[in-house]
Amino acid sequence: MESFVYQVPTKVIFGRDAELQIAPEAVTRGIKRTLLVYGGGSVVKSGLLDRMEKSLAEAGIEVQTLGGVQPNPRLQLARIGVRQALDFGADLILAVGGGSVIDTAKAIAIGAANPETDIWEFWLRKQTVTKALPVAVVLTISAAGSETSDSAVLTDADSNTKRGLNTPFNRPAFSALNPELTMTLPKFQIACGTVDMMMHTMDRYFNPVVTNQVTDELSEALLRVIIRNGPIALQNPNDYNAMSELMWAGSLSHNELTGLGGQKDFAPHQLSHELSGRFDAAHGAALSAIWGAWASYTRRINPERFAQFGKNVWGLTGTDTEELSKAAIDASNRFFRSLDMPTNFTELGIGVQSDKVIEELAWNCSFGETRTVGTFQKLNSKDMEAIYHLANH
Repeated sequence: MESFVYQVPTKVIFGRDAELQIAPEAVTRGIKRTLLVYGGGSVVKSGLLDRMEKSLAEAGIEVQTLGGVQPNPRLQLARIGVRQALDFGADLILAVGGGSVIDTAKAIAIGAANPETDIWEFWLRKQTVTKALPVAVVLTISAAGSETSDSAVLTDADSNTKRGLNTPFNRPAFSALNPELTMTLPKFQIACGTVDMMMHTMDRYFNPVVTNQVTDELSEALLRVIIRNGPIALQNPNDYNAMSELMWAGSLSHNELTGLGGQKDFAPHQLSHELSGRFDAAHGAALSAIWGAWASYTRRINPERFAQFGKNVWGLTGTDTEELSKAAIDASNRFFRSLDMPTNFTELGIGVQSDKVIEELAWNCSFGETRTVGTFQKLNSKDMEAIYHLANH
């Protein structure tokens, strides 16, 4: 094992009726005013929003709500939330929803603690986060792992720019994970979530460090569990065992456990952010659409790693490293397609793009050729163009 520092301060409350523990937990922390952030109509129709407001009120906690969070969460709504949190005097931001809602809550928590600074300055790395209000979570979608992670993604709708921010101040203080709250999800969201949690592990697994046996085997086991339960959940969302396995796998996939001692790659995430930002594609779908192209392009850097992935995750057999490494990529793409997830631009629904658009995607992903992405293979703008071209069919 290589050296690492690991601290995940989020308190996780897992199981049936876990959301009912949010109010008592807030009381023990001295919370007086909560801004509750949510997305669309699902939490309203299900009655979850009313239940959360009622339980907080009964605990003596004042509540205001902010709805309307969209997939690829918008900077503009987060700014509105910052102003509302400041006017209300919120001392807790509660996210009731999935990754987009949680990321919006994190942005509001940072902005409300730093009212002198526009929150986009932090996402553009022009300012460093040194404080934030506490965030709590009631998770309704197993996918992003944002309920325990240090990351948050925002999209500036004015410029179609999507940016992520990693900081310890993004870690939620406490999160309630009740698998039953995920049982009414549309199949597309279950599929997107399955891909997203896989990618959070795979973007750590494929890195230059190959001496972390414990981390590798934890990652491989986690991927096998996701691959086993994803199709079951898609077929029967009421299967508590499958939905509970996915929910916990989503949290573990993005709380740094599967990357300890390694060097996070996350090039597929960076490449996919440009697709989501420009075309408003669902995050999980954009990831599966680009991963095969990224893998095919970078495979030659370490085919042994892909062969290990094929054997230990997909159960492939054989001794030819080249063939195994290629077969591992094929197995991954077949699995994505079995979930009705895209593996190229046409399947993503954006169609074949012009060379000009491909150049613009690479230019934006490289921040105007000022950065590379990835550690498994460091990708410059020309590499990014090549990968986008591989997916462009």
